[in-house]
Amino acid sequence: MEYEEYKSIYNRLNKPEDVRKMLGEGYDSRLVKTLYVQKTSRDVKKRFHVVKNHTRQMLKDWRNGHSLMEISEKWKFPPILTSMFIFQEDGASKKEFWSYIRDPDSLNKRTAQEIKEVVANDYVYSPDANEDQRLRGIWGEDLLTGWLDGQGITYRTEEDLRGKFQKTPDALLDEPMMFDGRKIYWIESKASFGDNIEFRFNARKQLVPYTEIFGPGIVVYWVGCLKDMECPKDVIVEDYGILEKVLKPCPPE
Repeated sequence: MEYEEYKSIYNRLNKPEDVRKMLGEGYDSRLVKTLYVQKTSRDVKKRFHVVKNHTRQMLKDWRNGHSLMEISEKWKFPPILTSMFIFQEDGASKKEFWSYIRDPDSLNKRTAQEIKEVVANDYVYSPDANEDQRLRGIWGEDLLTGWLDGQGITYRTEEDLRGKFQKTPDALLDEPMMFDGRKIYWIESKASFGDNIEFRFNARKQLVPYTEIFGPGIVVYWVGCLKDMECPKDVIVEDYGILEKVLKPCPPE
């Protein structure tokens, strides 16, 4: 994806209703939700403690009749995390709070309705959002294994390699293969969007260590990625289009 198109979408995703609006305009559901999750998660990391320092005021506002969603919108913070701050300030434990999220009808009518509203409007931290992200990860891994199996290429999975190496990719090829004229040893599946922030994080935490242990490899961002990103020399970045390509045997040395 070109940077201008990516930035246009990314800049519009600031609150839950922005997700619904863009889906209504026909944007790809996985792309919109993934970018919203990534943007929201990054903002939470930056502002978590700043917002949490105002929980006493949040609780006061809630007791004065402001809804959990109204307070969430005021602070521009995810609805479930905002609600968790408020409930903990009111004396609930984290375990109790999550039991309310799973079973809001155990609460009084007003609070139950507000919790249901919070859950319905949180695309990042709600149980449904967590399940959606889990299924997206499985979707990406299934695409990768289907692509490799369809070519008759054998490999070991992360589960096969568990405990044998300090870090393990999703697929370590049993034999190195050629991809677009380059020898590769491993492939990593990412059910996220490969923008500069995501790629730099993945490269530092996983991809560069893979190259140091196994040699060159590929990372596939199934939801999409930016074109022309600056990559470490032994990391190839691909998107969904990799399914139209094939791996070839290495020439004899």
